[in-house]
Amino acid sequence: MTGSDLILERMLALHPLKIDLSLGRLEALLARLGDPQLHLPPVIHVAGTNGKGSTVAFMRAVLEAAGRRVHVYTSPHLVRFHERIRLAGQLVDEARLTAALQECERVNASAPITLFEMTTAVAFKLFSETPADVLLLEVGLGGRFDATNVVPDPALCVITPVSIDHPEFLGSTLPQIAFEKAGIIKARIPVVVAAQEDEACAVIERQAEKLRAPILIGAQDFTGREERGRLVYQDETGLLDLPLPRLAGRHQIQNAATAIAALRQFDPTLPDSAFEAGMLRVDWPARLQRLTSGPLVALAPQGADVWLDGGHNVAGGRVLGEAMADLEAQAPRPLVIICGTLATKDTAGFLSAFRGLARRVFAVPIPGEHAGRAPQEVAEAAGRAGLAADCAGSVAEALTLIAAQAWDRPPRILIAGSLYLAGQVLAQNGAPPV
Repeated sequence: MTGSDLILERMLALHPLKIDLSLGRLEALLARLGDPQLHLPPVIHVAGTNGKGSTVAFMRAVLEAAGRRVHVYTSPHLVRFHERIRLAGQLVDEARLTAALQECERVNASAPITLFEMTTAVAFKLFSETPADVLLLEVGLGGRFDATNVVPDPALCVITPVSIDHPEFLGSTLPQIAFEKAGIIKARIPVVVAAQEDEACAVIERQAEKLRAPILIGAQDFTGREERGRLVYQDETGLLDLPLPRLAGRHQIQNAATAIAALRQFDPTLPDSAFEAGMLRVDWPARLQRLTSGPLVALAPQGADVWLDGGHNVAGGRVLGEAMADLEAQAPRPLVIICGTLATKDTAGFLSAFRGLARRVFAVPIPGEHAGRAPQEVAEAAGRAGLAADCAGSVAEALTLIAAQAWDRPPRILIAGSLYLAGQVLAQNGAPPV
């Protein structure tokens, strides 16, 4: 284990709960650190259920193509904690991360605080010490009481599509969850909102109106669509004719449109060339990522088409199902899903999107400290979703079982169900994010 790993492990013992949504503990720590959250570059604060990370990735790619220095804070990580903190374009190095963790641990003096709150303080300290032009700040969970919401005056707020997820923390209805996400909206600060279900949109609009925050809404004030192999974006200021995003899946058209709308609001001087370059440069691992080589891929049937995605909720399953259907229309192959999920997720709801598409599901565990469902539970959920399923002890074993079967053509294999599973696949396949 590295020095930062050891400190992070110690910090887990500072609070009995992994998640305890609150701002008070972090505000107290930040005050003792000199309030670094008040000394940040302009902040674009991003909440939502699905698409937060992809939208941030699009914004980062465009801003960097325009020559901007960009800080990024995202979660969770896939392979190494360092992925969560990007300082002016580079992942935080071990020495700086360890030093910041040590300082925050010393100042906190063993006071109760969750790991995410502590690491958010670490990130703000590092961001405040490193010059940059913008900070892309992704909410961890919810919005209203998320640790990132201690930033009092972001330059812009963004809300990506809202759907049912984490009901144990955010509520069991779409309006309840939308209310929590809308908690990042600040008085008179512009907010850009992706196209939403009507129930969610109404809640977000009411909160923006209450705070007199100017609001732009997807499918109303801006649109993005695929047209003749191009991404066509349009808002009241004009039209952009751009390359299709490098990220696969039709849902990425909407994530790209939200990112473009946000950046045109944040900095109207950004040149069209930056948006063009950003669509081609954008990178966001484990979001419909095609795996073409590596030790795990070598176990798949020869010629198989292997995809990896961290999708894990019902809405995520729906967009993945659409993506697999699009791939099937372009190049028919038998679809096989390797799936592992956390115990808190609606596994049957996630897998129901693949009814009529997938030939079989191979249920696998998620090793480690995460509370994953047993493969038998995942297989039973697949059965309730109308899919035939088998169990395997690991992704490697599932790939070996798939390779042992006779196929009329090389299969298309989708590994999905959890970002934690996706991270382990990237680590085992020798392709950690950089």
